[in-house]
Amino acid sequence: MQTAAAAAALALTVLFTLDGLSAQRSKPNTQNHEDGHTHNNETEPEQKKKKQPHIIFILTDDQGFNDIGYHNPTIKTPTLDKLAAEGVTLENYYVQPICTPSRSQLLTGRYQIHTGLQHSIIRPRQPSCLPSHMDTLPERLREAGYTTHMVGKWHLGFYRKACLPTRKGFDSFFGSLTGSVDYYSYGSCDGPGLCGYDLHEDEGVAWGHEGRYSTTLFTQKARKILESHDPAGRPLFLLLSLQAVHTPLQPPKSYIYPYRDMANVARRKYAAMVSTVDESVRNLTYALRKYGYYKNSVIIYSTDNGAQPFTGGSNWPLRGRKGTYWEGGVRGVAFVHSPLLRRRRRVSKALLHITDWFPTLVGLAGGNISQSRGLDGFDVWSTISEGTESPRQEILHNIDPLHRAPAQTMKWDDDTDGDSGRSSKTQTFKKPKKKKKKILKMKQKQKSAFKVKRTKKPKSKLKVKPLPKKKPKPKPPTKDYAQLQSDHRFKSRSARLPPASGTSDPKSQPRVRSTLTPKSRRTTSQKQNSGSIQPKSKTQLKLHLKSKSRRTVSQHLNQSQTGTSPPTVQFTPEPWQTVWDSSVQAAIRVGDWKLLTGDPGHGDWVPPQVLSTLPGRWWNLERTFPSLHKSSAHKNIWLFNISGDPYERQDVADQRPDVVQQLLARLAYYNQTAVPVYFPPDDPRANPGQHGGAWVPWVDEDEEEEGKYQGVYKKGKSSKKKRKKTRCRLCKLKSFFLKLNTGMMSNRI
Repeated sequence: MQTAAAAAALALTVLFTLDGLSAQRSKPNTQNHEDGHTHNNETEPEQKKKKQPHIIFILTDDQGFNDIGYHNPTIKTPTLDKLAAEGVTLENYYVQPICTPSRSQLLTGRYQIHTGLQHSIIRPRQPSCLPSHMDTLPERLREAGYTTHMVGKWHLGFYRKACLPTRKGFDSFFGSLTGSVDYYSYGSCDGPGLCGYDLHEDEGVAWGHEGRYSTTLFTQKARKILESHDPAGRPLFLLLSLQAVHTPLQPPKSYIYPYRDMANVARRKYAAMVSTVDESVRNLTYALRKYGYYKNSVIIYSTDNGAQPFTGGSNWPLRGRKGTYWEGGVRGVAFVHSPLLRRRRRVSKALLHITDWFPTLVGLAGGNISQSRGLDGFDVWSTISEGTESPRQEILHNIDPLHRAPAQTMKWDDDTDGDSGRSSKTQTFKKPKKKKKKILKMKQKQKSAFKVKRTKKPKSKLKVKPLPKKKPKPKPPTKDYAQLQSDHRFKSRSARLPPASGTSDPKSQPRVRSTLTPKSRRTTSQKQNSGSIQPKSKTQLKLHLKSKSRRTVSQHLNQSQTGTSPPTVQFTPEPWQTVWDSSVQAAIRVGDWKLLTGDPGHGDWVPPQVLSTLPGRWWNLERTFPSLHKSSAHKNIWLFNISGDPYERQDVADQRPDVVQQLLARLAYYNQTAVPVYFPPDDPRANPGQHGGAWVPWVDEDEEEEGKYQGVYKKGKSSKKKRKKTRCRLCKLKSFFLKLNTGMMSNRI
């Protein structure tokens, strides 16, 4: 009994001792919990990694607004429709109209006017790429602890190794470097006889993949990356930049069968390629679930620009196409799918832009955005996840000083009609030299028709008092882009900008109606308006028609014959002409308003049923009807209320000149911050024939090639003359019948 009692006492003593030790160990933990520090410094990075989501960005090529199932049920995309329905569909999301600008803004978070890529795409032989001093999205994510991978199309330059994806922040790369590649052979051409193999892995050529469909191959590579990576370790950033649905239209035959009822062959093949994209996304999301990424992942789906209707795409009911600044070229298809979204299964109409992904994803990853200076994007994760108001209120679509409309200098002439009391305006333009011969031919026909009318009408006996000779106010000379960067002539106006909604009375501003007259005949048209010249005989009339503007002459002669005296002319340039050169191609969105200047591109509404296989000449003839050509061919300012008119059918530039002036002031403000355009000439050293038949970097690292040209390359006249000599009508005829035969054979599919 004593032994048992002693054993029990010993057990109790040990038990109390253990309780005391555990209580002493628990006191620091309790204190840390009260202080808000529940973990020591060794476990904080582990907790941070668990909170960092895996980011999967899927970028398609040339997918239009009407080329997805939830916008168009005839396109079969069940996976994309389900992911969008369970996530957040972005219905007010904007991209750039062509490939390189969109991709550059995605990776840098900056407008293309700040990267020097505002003119066009980077062609395979151009020694150009992203600026070396500018940080990229994968670089910032890698600094935040991410492993970064890219699969698919690059198209951001490769003339030197410093331009390759692995030198721009990606740990690995597998895909093509140029803009357009054959889906099976991976051949890429930049003109006749300049073709090469374009499939790379990291910084070397990936030979031996011919015959494998690129969409399938890229998806398999992406799945291997997910399989080899540990989701519980470092967070993952994967950019899957699919080549589809860019031309050439090469879908596998098995995907064409569901669209066999489509009469348009190009549309049928295009839709089949969209289905291959849908299957690719289905396989990728399956891999995310299988390997343990899905619950802590963010999936972003986006196109890089609008579709090209003439190669099977559709932006209906939006206006325009790829390569234009109409809504069809810049309004993109996009959605976000993630279990981390706080408000799912909804449609977001917040204004978003492709530059917003840089700060949004870096902020989501816990990175430091302050290190990236000059960002044009906004952190919109709360807008996407919680539905808060978007911090973005405006978008600069672009300013391209190299792309100018035919009207390089303009003046507005006020003609007051005595009967109606309204004011109309006449624009004078300088037309390009290329179109001079065609314009003269057209005006010879107008001359003969005018002679018949002139002989039938009696002479007018009205006495017209000529105006005193008064020189018009000289317009400031049009400055080039480099001068705009140096003189800062817009600083005083942009410093005090009014709100975009406008406060001035639109009735106080005159309404604009443009009538075309060439700038080379500006003096003649002004004299005809003032009534100082009235040809009386047929010989005098012929002399005038040879050197004067026919349209202005016929217009004012008809007015004098009907008994109306010619109006008095006063030259008053529009207020916005002192702020912005409206011949420069530019587009901006501020709030609900969208302004376009210069030549925004092909502006038709193309329904899906329109045959896209029509030759270009026939299509253009339908849209250069004389009556329409006179009124809108050289119009260079458009204004639309996108919220009330999303299809851009009601131009209100004449009714709201106050808004026009405010948006032009914003363009002038952005233009002050722009860098010069960098668009160098093609380098003959890039020829794949000199590099084993593949497109590879051709400039050594020690060679100072970047910034070598200090401007823009313009081809000389000699090259144009040589091209004209090599043209032949028989070659064009052969090409036409070759396309016709190809179309007939493809109809059998």
